[in-house]
Amino acid sequence: MTHTIHIKGITKRFGRLAALDAVSFEVPAHSIFGLLGPNGAGKTTLFSIIANFLKPDAGDVEVLGIDTRHISQLQGRMSILPQDARFQRNVPILEQLVFFRLLDGQTKEQAQTDVLETLKLVGLESVAKRRVGSLSHGMIKRLGIAQAFLGRPEVILLDEPTAGLDPANARQIRDLIKFLQQRATIMVSSHNMAEIQELCDHVAILNHGKLVLAGPVDAITRGGREFQITLSRPLQMQERDTLQSIRGVRQITDLAAAVTPQPTNPSGPASYLVTLDLTDETLHEDAVLAALLRHLLDKDITPRKITDGRSLETHFLELTNSSNPAT
Repeated sequence: MTHTIHIKGITKRFGRLAALDAVSFEVPAHSIFGLLGPNGAGKTTLFSIIANFLKPDAGDVEVLGIDTRHISQLQGRMSILPQDARFQRNVPILEQLVFFRLLDGQTKEQAQTDVLETLKLVGLESVAKRRVGSLSHGMIKRLGIAQAFLGRPEVILLDEPTAGLDPANARQIRDLIKFLQQRATIMVSSHNMAEIQELCDHVAILNHGKLVLAGPVDAITRGGREFQITLSRPLQMQERDTLQSIRGVRQITDLAAAVTPQPTNPSGPASYLVTLDLTDETLHEDAVLAALLRHLLDKDITPRKITDGRSLETHFLELTNSSNPAT
């Protein structure tokens, strides 16, 4: 596996505070890489160091094989979208983005073609001549994405790209990021655990300036995969014991009993949290689920709904000792 970004022993202090403490990890090429951590974990500081906005006290960052101390060599090859990207409110979208491309050395004709193609990609081509101040919050977010995508960069850093968006706009941004993965390595900072688990294939978790975990999302969540299942009727104790004896099933928890000690309605539907143990690499989730469903159907118990659990969030909370998965 080739890697696009190499973080090597990065340390950064602000007075007595160690914002980053010997952080090292690698970002695979063409991955969507999630950077997670509570408030004050060092995510924004690390983004700023990668982009050469800040200098580290120790350590090095390489992007595309280039030490970021020579950031000029990455012009046009790396871009960053800060969390609170700002645009001139009274200047038309097209004019602002064309100006950015002129700064990168394009001719006016080349710049306009590039900008219009990018605005079409993010669904803003029809409003290219409107002033930024007339755009909705969701459209301004998409404009920021457009700026980050200009010029076909090979590495894109996105700090909280969906923060403050409604579900529909957030989905559009995630779809854009997935589409752009074909031509770029994308690093995303987000406080939304479900979003990161859906969007990213690799992740790093920071806590108090230290790296606590990094790797593929599948590998991180593999040992404690969780999902909820709603059945046509409650399980009897013997039936639950039988299901828990299936290889790869760690535990089945009655969600109603976890909330109230009252007996579950014996005739109505019942919901359970199923925790798998897939640390044995010979086990596959689909095979374990198939065995579980076979046992249920043999007992005339109909599964009505299966919902993924949020095991990445569980890992995050355990590793950071936090009850609030914040930025």
